[in-house]
Parts: sequence; C-alpha cells; structure tokens
Amino acid sequence: MSTAAYRIVENARLDARNTFGVQATAPLLVEVADASALPDLFGKAMPDDCPALVLGGGSNLLFAGDPAGVVLALTAQRIGIRDDDGARAIVRADAGVGWHDLVLWTLGHGLCGLENLALIPGTVGAAPIQNIGAYGVEVCDRIHAVEAFDRPAGAFVRFAAADCAFAYRESLFKRDPGRYIVTAVEFALSRTPALKLDYAGIGEELQAMGIDGMPRAPQVAEAVIRIRRRKLPDPALLGNAGSFFKNPMVAAAVAAGLQAAHPGMPVFRAGDADTRKLSAAWLIDQCGWKGHRDGDAGVAESHALVLVNHGHATGAQLLDLARRIAASVRERFGVAIEPEPRIIGARW
Repeated sequence: MSTAAYRIVENARLDARNTFGVQATAPLLVEVADASALPDLFGKAMPDDCPALVLGGGSNLLFAGDPAGVVLALTAQRIGIRDDDGARAIVRADAGVGWHDLVLWTLGHGLCGLENLALIPGTVGAAPIQNIGAYGVEVCDRIHAVEAFDRPAGAFVRFAAADCAFAYRESLFKRDPGRYIVTAVEFALSRTPALKLDYAGIGEELQAMGIDGMPRAPQVAEAVIRIRRRKLPDPALLGNAGSFFKNPMVAAAVAAGLQAAHPGMPVFRAGDADTRKLSAAWLIDQCGWKGHRDGDAGVAESHALVLVNHGHATGAQLLDLARRIAASVRERFGVAIEPEPRIIGARW
C-alpha cells in the first residue's frame, strides 16, 4: 500500500538497510516521505499498540533477530537555514538526511561547528538519539532543538536542547524509544570558527596535510575524514557499525587504582571531577581481541572497538562475540563495558 506520503512493504528484507549487512526481515516496512503523515499513519494504518522501530542508516544497531512490528524509515531530505544574523545561523534538517551530507552542506555554506563530526555514518534523525560524538565534540553541543512525533499523544512536539536529557551516548529519545520519532533537528552554527583542535591526532593530521597556522573548518573536516578512513573499515566493504562499545565511566579512585595496576592505561577526565573515562579500545586490545575472528564474526584488525561481519555472520553470532569480549574485560579489569549500538531481537 502506498500514498504520496508513505509506502508500506510487507516482509521486507533489511540486509541492505543495516551496515553490519546481517539478515533480518521486517513484517512491515513503512517508508515515510512526509512526516506530517505520521498521525494518520498511526491512527489508521497501524494499531496503536504496534511496536515501531525507526531505522535511519542502520549504522547504530545490530539485528540479533527479526524486529517485531513495524519498521519506519523517514526519507525526507530537506536542509535549510531558518535564521541567520550574519554571525550565527540555525540550520534545520529532516531526519532522513545523511549525517555526512549535512556536515558537508553546512561547511559549503560557511558554517562551522560540525567539522569534527565528519564521516560519521547514519542519518540526522539518529544523531540526537545517540548523541553522536567524535574528536572532542558531541552533537548536543551544536543542537538548537529537536522536532519529534509523540506517538502516545498523537502530536508533534519540539524540545530545546536543554530538555533532551543529553548525556554520553544517551538522550531522552534513546531512553524511551517507543515513544518519540525524531522528524527533524535544528543546529546552532557559527560563521566565526571556534575550532576544536586539541583531540589527539587532529593536529598531527593537519601537519601531514601541510597546513601551518590556524586551519579552516573544511580542513579540520578533511583531517577527521582521513583519520576515520585510516582507522575504521568502510561498511560498504566490511560490514560493521563503527565503535561497538562505549567508553566506560568509573570513579576517579577506581581509575587511579587501575592505572597503578596497569601502567600505560589511558584515563581521561569526564563530566565532573569525580569521574573518569576509560578507553574501551585499550581494554579490549589488552585482552587480545583485536583482529580476532570466529568464522565470519570478528574484530577489526585496525581498531579493537569495531566488530565486523566478514561476509555471512548472523547478528546472533556477532552478539555472542560481543558478550565474550565484555566478559573478558570484566574478568581482567573488573570494568563493565556496554554496547553502543541498539540490539534488536535479543537482550544484552
């Protein structure tokens, strides 16, 4: 069934809609070209209690089984400037816009702020849900507002950034995934660069590019793109969802004890003076997992945080590998690491 605003497909394969490339089938796939159709869609075309999974680029989930209910794909691609005083602009992008496409669009319009987040896979709609971050910047630092459809209320709502309960790889929308469907995001960006260059690797990459002095925002984005391409496998060539595990947060005293027991362990300041962030990649690497392979389920040779599908791994096999990795880290270091992607069809 289809209308100008949406199209419904029964028994839709999702292999090409997730970057792990694992097999999964949706009983119903609904491609929504116009978010204004959501009230009608949920009010008439689908039962009120029908589970719904919103699928963007499929880059931050693992299908360990088939999804129950309906899979929604928002496909609108509009980007525009809503307000511009010459120094600062508010950019609004539909949820279906590719994230990297948005970054390039803003840079092309002379706007700064998203350059450190270049080449992150996925869509604009997924960005606030996961509170994506890279190279010293989290997207919550740039978000002005989030527009969403409140499914139980049957109404559209708008959240200021301060009301989104953002935290490290967390948000209001992630904590209540059955309620809100993100439809668009607004970003507050500047025409005056305030570049974030202190994250490890960016300065060195800029030097390797022959850039002396203060770089321009597009040059910072290019440096980030080069680093990411060198460190992370291309999902088009080797199925993966980027970093699979979140960096664990521990008390400062715990971190000090771990550093004393394991010299060389990287430790970073977190959100407050009493909390520290550990490197999940370092912990996993120390347990010997980098480059490990069980059949077609494995860990990337270039980065210990990245689980990969060498061809025909199932989501269940990748989840089993992830659980064994986490168990080994807990056994050796006494630290729990948790998955960053959402797991569909199973519990962590």
